[in-house]
Amino acid sequence: MKKRFLQMVTMRHRTIIICFLISAFAQAQDEGNKSMEIYGFIMTDIGYNFNQIQSDWYDVVRPTKLPSFKNEYGPDGSYYASVRQTRLGFKNYFDTGIGELKTHFEFELFGTGVDAGQTTFRLRHAYAELGKFGAGQTWSPFMDIGVFPNSLEYWGPTGMVFFRNIQIRYMPIQGDTRLTIALERPGASADQGDYANRVELQGVKARFPLPDLSAEYHHATKWGYIELAGIVRKIEWKDQNNDQYNLSGDAVGWGLNLSTNINFSKNDVFRGQVVYGEGIQNYMNDAPVDVGIENNFGNSVTW
Repeated sequence: MKKRFLQMVTMRHRTIIICFLISAFAQAQDEGNKSMEIYGFIMTDIGYNFNQIQSDWYDVVRPTKLPSFKNEYGPDGSYYASVRQTRLGFKNYFDTGIGELKTHFEFELFGTGVDAGQTTFRLRHAYAELGKFGAGQTWSPFMDIGVFPNSLEYWGPTGMVFFRNIQIRYMPIQGDTRLTIALERPGASADQGDYANRVELQGVKARFPLPDLSAEYHHATKWGYIELAGIVRKIEWKDQNNDQYNLSGDAVGWGLNLSTNINFSKNDVFRGQVVYGEGIQNYMNDAPVDVGIENNFGNSVTW
């Protein structure tokens, strides 16, 4: 069985497999403190859209899904009811011989992607942390969840950095003041513009040869905190057509995110964020695409 498994791994794709057996390691520990936190809520949204929005996003305020011309999504005025914000989560804590093991599993019922508009399972967090290392899906170090305002509306502010991503992270400084460095799952979106229906573009495929590299430094103070985060990433697209055009290319995405919380009083908090960069839109809330076509009128076979 072991020999056959090795043959399957190395046979064609030469895939590198990294396994984190953190959970199994924790179960093997007979001593030490263990605790679990179970949390969540059931939430019902009831409202009325006086105008209109794309039908999959009927219960949120998402500007990119608003109509671009009169009656694009039908007549104005519709009643809605939803339980899609309902959420359930589990946090576990284990003392081990090499530090505390923390696990975090959380889901909600707000369908997105192929499940957009549906009440269906959506994974939010599936993350484990042991000592100074962590792995799984959780908040990207490039974002700061501390600036998300208190709101009954699900979608939140348009344009803020807001992204949960699969990652491997190293945390040399932990606590209220922290430093985090992560390798994140890459990905990007593209706008083909006026050329979207051209057959030449059908053979142009995205390629992400490297993980995204992100980092954050969060400095805690008596009055709140200040945080600086950064990211750099490689985006490629390869022309696999056998024709006279060469539509391959690449771009470097990068960004800096400065955020803060300032406690004016026990009940008043200022939350602020300034972000600047290129090719980082998929890390942002309801932002446009990461890359787009640039015309090259001086050369008829490349873009």
